Amino acid sequence: MVNDLWKIMNSASELGDGSQHKSKSTCSYLLWTTLLFVIVLLAVTVTGTVLFMNNYHAPPMPDGPPLIRTNQGEGNALVTVERGDGSRVNIFIDPNCPDYGKNFLRLEGAHTSLLHSLTDHDSDLKGQKGQDNVLLVNLAEQLGTMSVHASQLKRDYDSLRRGQGNLGQELNVLQTEQGRLIQLLSESQVNMVKVVNSVNEALSSLQKETGSIKNRLKADLQRAPTRGARPKTCANGSRPRDCSDIYASGQREDGTYSIFPTHHPSGFQAFCDMTTDGGGWTVIQRREDGSISFFRGWDAYRNGFGKITGEHWLGLRQINTLTIQANYELRIDLEDFENNTAFAQYGTFGVGLLSVDPNDDGYPLTIADYSGTAGDSLMKHNGMKFTTMDQDNDHSENNCASFYHGAWWYRNCHTSNLNGKYLNGQHTSYADGIEWSSWTGWQYSLKFSEMKIRPTKKETK
Repeated sequence: MVNDLWKIMNSASELGDGSQHKSKSTCSYLLWTTLLFVIVLLAVTVTGTVLFMNNYHAPPMPDGPPLIRTNQGEGNALVTVERGDGSRVNIFIDPNCPDYGKNFLRLEGAHTSLLHSLTDHDSDLKGQKGQDNVLLVNLAEQLGTMSVHASQLKRDYDSLRRGQGNLGQELNVLQTEQGRLIQLLSESQVNMVKVVNSVNEALSSLQKETGSIKNRLKADLQRAPTRGARPKTCANGSRPRDCSDIYASGQREDGTYSIFPTHHPSGFQAFCDMTTDGGGWTVIQRREDGSISFFRGWDAYRNGFGKITGEHWLGLRQINTLTIQANYELRIDLEDFENNTAFAQYGTFGVGLLSVDPNDDGYPLTIADYSGTAGDSLMKHNGMKFTTMDQDNDHSENNCASFYHGAWWYRNCHTSNLNGKYLNGQHTSYADGIEWSSWTGWQYSLKFSEMKIRPTKKETK
């Protein structure tokens, strides 16, 4: 098309040389031809631009499409192309055509400028396309990462669903086991109620039998020689059964006497207290100086040991034969190392009262009706068997006699321990001395203790 244009322009030049009179008409023809060429060129350019934009999907420019307009009143610029980014391209054509060579050079410059503008516009579009491609690549990478993450989340979700299903199955199993356990507990409770009822029936039967045996034993004891008509003296030749009989015979001096209990006809010696609270007391235990060890075994406590006039234990067998022949009371006299005194008295006292064989039965204690100034530290031991270092009859996991270095009617373990170690008052060890907790606590070993018994007043009338 450019070659054709140059041919036309050369022809026009030759015509100008041949005939001057046709210059104006030729100039007009050339002007219109140039305008037509520019219009066609602009149409082709616009069409190519539209096709280019459609093929490459360029993003729309923020200021709209290029604006092409003629500028008849602005210098020599015939056509002005305003691009969307605000830049302007001017096409200069001299309408008076004073110099065709210069005009063609201007036309060629305009054509070149237009081509450069289109090239720049194409470069801008390609740059924008490159940026868009980079953005698309980044988006594609991010989409890939998100797709991987979504796949991982789906796998995690599937795993959680499977875990939930397993938990549901295990929960069902646990609920089934719970039902079985509840049923077993219900059955066990029913069986336990039956066992308790059976035990209660057995205990009731045993209590009835025990009451019957107790009544028979009382009847047997009542058939033994009674002390309801105790002689005031032994002038009739009868042998004293305890110190109360000796006191009733007129003796008023403390000392050692021979006594002959009903169930011990061979007799034995005992110390008689004829002055305390009306006299007639048979002493069964005394602690006064620590000269005798009271940490002994079962045989020693059954048969008795020590010196009658000093520290001694009369013996469980002797105490039993005394207390089963009548109703006895007990008095305990106490003294500390500051010479303070106190006493505890019990209206009922006995050892092995209901025992067929007291030795096998452990010589259980019967005690009741406290009075006195020392406080009650013995009632807790009521009903308990006697315990020594080698004969454990208490309710503790340990042997209380071994643990507290004594021998007593321990339960678990004691509130009194009159056969404990002689420790001379305050001590740092715990409850292993001669203790009477209601008076001096568990860390004070007494200086003196004396246990003595006599028939109750109604028995001496």
